[in-house]
Amino acid sequence: MAYLPLSTANLPDPAIDPAQGSSPEDYFGVGLWVGNNSASNISVTGIGFQPDFFWGKLRSFGTGHRLVDSIRGVTKMLYSNVNNAEATESDAFASFDSDGFTIGQDTTGGGLNYSTNNGVGWVWKANGSATLNEEGSIDSQVSANTESGFSIVSYDGGSSAGTIGHGLSNAPDFIVIKNRDAGFSWTCYHESLGAGYYIQLNSTDAQTATTDWNNTQPTTNVFSVNGAEGRINRIDESFIAYCFHSVEGFSKFSSYVGNGDPDGTFVYTGFRPSFILYKCSSTTANWGMNDQARNPYNVVDEQLLPNSSGTTSVSNEVDYLSNGFKLRSSDGNSNSSGQTYIYMAFAENPFKYSNAR
Repeated sequence: MAYLPLSTANLPDPAIDPAQGSSPEDYFGVGLWVGNNSASNISVTGIGFQPDFFWGKLRSFGTGHRLVDSIRGVTKMLYSNVNNAEATESDAFASFDSDGFTIGQDTTGGGLNYSTNNGVGWVWKANGSATLNEEGSIDSQVSANTESGFSIVSYDGGSSAGTIGHGLSNAPDFIVIKNRDAGFSWTCYHESLGAGYYIQLNSTDAQTATTDWNNTQPTTNVFSVNGAEGRINRIDESFIAYCFHSVEGFSKFSSYVGNGDPDGTFVYTGFRPSFILYKCSSTTANWGMNDQARNPYNVVDEQLLPNSSGTTSVSNEVDYLSNGFKLRSSDGNSNSSGQTYIYMAFAENPFKYSNAR
């Protein structure tokens, strides 16, 4: 029997393969800007595609995270750090562009273009304008990118339990849902928790037992919602869901157990990360997010908290490696001994083509 040499060149080709003209940077990107105190719009370019979902935050000013998508429209704002209903901000975010996005003048101040504060935006590509999806018992409007495993799903709730089409080719591993019309918490499904639990994006709470998902795992066509909880389903109210599934060499949704040591847990993803979002699911702790744009070199230590309007902190250190990430802190938000953490990660490069940082 012949064996191949131990070399990353002999690894299987990833689903999104730079050697075949497709790159992780075609589907996920990070943009940075500096506010100009509402003097003018700010064009953020170099992303390489036209995004459909934007999640942004001023790094050096205590204001909320802004989430915008192409289905709801650029003036419709949700905030990950609070349970508020959707708000209209006429000039905070201006447009999704062919090579990035444009931050608005933000003349009311305190949004995304305040003074000379640094900002960061994480963006994902879906599939442009939404189309009707009738695969579930509740119709949905969906913009889905089946190559990258990401979809934006808009639906109106019903009076009873139902199923909702998500438009992907595989069952979602991570679903984030917000009631647009009422002050309910952001509700998250994660494959590591299963259909018997949810976790809240705007809270430090641990996982909570629930029947929200009808104790039914998502399928390749739909995800399930019950009829009794306004977080994810209520008659005459509108909802938005962001759905993701793992794609080899591009994204990963899983969990790890902390060891409480600065020589921390190593987590294999199969790629060099560009972005990581994490949360301790087994006990109370903040969410955290970091990326390679704010920290181009290890150690990656500039953190923002999705559940907080606070400014950047330097903590919860992590090394981005060619095939995953390694915790470099004993902080309880990222690496407490024996605690379980869920995460989502997106690639800068698949392991097959990655070099050490």
